[in-house]
Amino acid sequence: MRALAEFIMRGRVQATLVVAGCAALPLLYWLGAAAGCLVLLRRGLKDALGVLALGLLPALIWLQMGDPRVLLVLLGSSSLALVLRASESWVRTLLVSVALGLVYSVMLGAAFRPQIEALAQEIVKILPLALGDLYQQLSVDERARFASLIAPVLTGLIAALLQVVSVLSLILGRYWQALLYNPGGFGREFRSIRIPAGPAMLLLACMVVGPNFGPQMALLAPICSVPLVFAGLALIHGLVARKRLARFWLVGLYVTLLLFMQLIYPLLVVLAIVDSLIDFRGRLASKDADNANGEG
Repeated sequence: MRALAEFIMRGRVQATLVVAGCAALPLLYWLGAAAGCLVLLRRGLKDALGVLALGLLPALIWLQMGDPRVLLVLLGSSSLALVLRASESWVRTLLVSVALGLVYSVMLGAAFRPQIEALAQEIVKILPLALGDLYQQLSVDERARFASLIAPVLTGLIAALLQVVSVLSLILGRYWQALLYNPGGFGREFRSIRIPAGPAMLLLACMVVGPNFGPQMALLAPICSVPLVFAGLALIHGLVARKRLARFWLVGLYVTLLLFMQLIYPLLVVLAIVDSLIDFRGRLASKDADNANGEG
């Protein structure tokens, strides 16, 4: 990874080759987005503009072929990099990613509405088999309302996935920047992420109450969960670092997250919300300060 980061920062030609080359490959567009974030974070928009503009050419080709992911992630991660460079705040950047997710959902809804609605109809057909007796206990109105939420939730899930990829691309770009110019800086930066109580409660309210204002608002739930999940991961990284635990715990976390996403993902959301109210890392720091007199 370090060799690739050094190659990207060697010059504009090298950076353009990585951004445009990865954007041209369907499975490596996220790497091209990360390279664009690295250039933007280190050199600013003026120097990065030419690199990103050439990287957009293959993205536009993919768009013409019916795949908007490359264009959305490249533009989205670059926008988040601008926010991070200007604010130097991961919390603000993660909150801005919610707006980015909403933009993704609007564009996906406009471009793929027939496909999403067709998939939603297929899911409605298998609900009686999937839910069993629970589905039979629902009234006709409750079944209709439940069915009306499926398409917006699917749109929100796809948008949230692109939102996650955009944030991960930015994280990789920031990691490369720290690796080259500030070793260890990214780890300290990431472990300190904690969403304040006010924004965390607002995100929670949008997730829980949003669907009550109309079926289309159901897409807010997956999109608003993304900043909380990253804050939950930062919390666990911070606790492992403060307690000087083995990296095995972090490896186990990510393996478990991949295998049991439906269980670990909401748990991370809950941890982030509780941490916004309690501040676990702050409490541990104050206890460590009390014992830092050399007597224990």
